Amino acid sequence: MPDRLYLDHAATTPVVEPARQAVAAALADWANPSSPHGEGRAARAALERARTRIARAYGWDGELIFTSGATEALGIALTRAEVPRVLVSATEHEAVLRAVPGVDQLPVLADGTLDLNALERALATGPALVAVQWGNNETGVLQPIAAIAALVKASGGLLLVDAAQMPVGWDDEDLPQLHADFIALSGHKRGGPAGVGALLIRDLGALRPSGGQERGYRGGTENLPGALGFEAAVGAPEDLVYMAELRDRLDHGVVAAGGEIVAPDVDRRTPLICAYRMPGVAATAQLIRFDMMGIAVSAGAACSSGTMRPSHVLAQMGIEPRPASEVIRVSFGRSTSAADVERFLTAWSSIRRDTHMAPPEDEIPT
Repeated sequence: MPDRLYLDHAATTPVVEPARQAVAAALADWANPSSPHGEGRAARAALERARTRIARAYGWDGELIFTSGATEALGIALTRAEVPRVLVSATEHEAVLRAVPGVDQLPVLADGTLDLNALERALATGPALVAVQWGNNETGVLQPIAAIAALVKASGGLLLVDAAQMPVGWDDEDLPQLHADFIALSGHKRGGPAGVGALLIRDLGALRPSGGQERGYRGGTENLPGALGFEAAVGAPEDLVYMAELRDRLDHGVVAAGGEIVAPDVDRRTPLICAYRMPGVAATAQLIRFDMMGIAVSAGAACSSGTMRPSHVLAQMGIEPRPASEVIRVSFGRSTSAADVERFLTAWSSIRRDTHMAPPEDEIPT
């Protein structure tokens, strides 16, 4: 039986070896960074080095506080930013929607990008904290961060970007680090251990303190092993050019085999996340078949795919329930190769043929 093929890196990606080693070393010999003795001071020094190096890796010159992950980082900013109200895009991660239930949601266009006219109208009544994802965790659609930030700043508001899916080394005009007031990061999405993340903060004065550790903005003993693992992970390169080439090959192959790309006309998508529809075949059936063939993919976000609830992201993009129920997500990581893409495409075509809905092989363009 062939080895399993893991294509669900957006849910979590395997811990890279430098991060494994860093966590193991820290677990073998560490102390509470808040303790005043020599061991505690050494732990504090290591924590501060990790803080500085992670911030530097992301090109951030503001503050960084460690959290238990992106969910907590988002919750801190959403509930403690010094603004009178909160606005979120309607396609945000469930972690955002759960943190601030009942707040105004901003619509998106059919391609999944935020409706900037709706944002401008919403901000006309006063400043707000506006929360958007860098890249959607289900579709890979990238938001126009610079244009969003310009509207938010003009109104006197603050911008929070969920960058849990953003790789280190991403660089363009919409880079959140150039525009956001808060950025939420996740360790385990980038090859670090689970249970650690960070909130990047441009100005601590824009956030209400809570007391305790992390400069008084998060209580609890600092997770030094996790922080050191996160530090090591962000130092492991991700070849984004190669991944973009793989995604383009996957796009072409899926369409050639009778599938559809979600948001095919959007200008920009992350090279790491792809969403595809197999017409006439439910996502649940696809997941079972792919799993039986040794391939791990998902249907939507990991936090909700276990329940197989309809995707609110696809619904907000105007995709009807039936086609939305036929969409799966494929996501890449450092280990993904061209051979992996070919194996997935072979499996995709096989599933299509078995449903008697694929075009004859001699009619599939190459």
